Amino acid sequence: MFHWGKWKKRMGANSSSKRPVFDEKEDVNFDHFQILRAIGKGSFGKVCIVQKRDTEKMYAMKYMNKQQCIERDEVRNVFRELEILQEIEQVFLVNLWYSFQDEEDMFMVVDLLLGGDLRYHLQQNVHFLESTVKLYICELALALGYLRSKHIIHRDVKPDNILLDEQGHAHLTDFNIATIIKNGERATALAGTKPYMAPEIFQSFNSGGTGYAFEVDWWSLGVTAFEILRGWRPYDIHASNSVESLIQLFSTISVQYSPAWPKDLVSLLRKLL
Repeated sequence: MFHWGKWKKRMGANSSSKRPVFDEKEDVNFDHFQILRAIGKGSFGKVCIVQKRDTEKMYAMKYMNKQQCIERDEVRNVFRELEILQEIEQVFLVNLWYSFQDEEDMFMVVDLLLGGDLRYHLQQNVHFLESTVKLYICELALALGYLRSKHIIHRDVKPDNILLDEQGHAHLTDFNIATIIKNGERATALAGTKPYMAPEIFQSFNSGGTGYAFEVDWWSLGVTAFEILRGWRPYDIHASNSVESLIQLFSTISVQYSPAWPKDLVSLLRKLL
């Protein structure tokens, strides 16, 4: 039998004073927000634009059905994401500001970013200027550098998880499979989205290798930057590819860079990849 209250107490004990994770002393609740409109629907949750009644500040509110979380064995992931989000705040991340719950749902109130995600813009065949892509790389590099300082590997950097604000700046979101490693530890789990996962993740999984660390996020950034410049990814990888075939692919195929790209950009992409 699952006891939600035990989870709440355990999480409340660890929470920082800034943004508690479902802390019973947290006085912000659903009634403090006015729902303006729905903007998205996930597998077991919805996202709305909300306005905090006292400050009139706008946020995105994500709410997840507890029972569906339990049935899909997602509870640990949700709480790990909350634990990570309450410890971080950086201008190029999508930051958490409030979290609370009622009988049926858990609520997360985060930065509102109305510029769409990079996947949407790729699907609209948007042509990104080199200067724009360089800006995104710089902003995401600052986000990843900050996460490293907090011992966090994101593990899912990809266009779908990069949101733009109204001024066109990039913000990294979705810490659902992020992990924390400290004191020279290495991660070993096969986690991520295959076309964006670094070779050492597959090698570690396949051969019990030495594991991997923060560098895998730089690889994912390289794949993402290449894709938004070119319209396709540097390696033709799909979810159905086996781990063995991918290890073989990385050892035999070299990335083809556009001869039209400036040398400094190619040099950076080579280092990321």
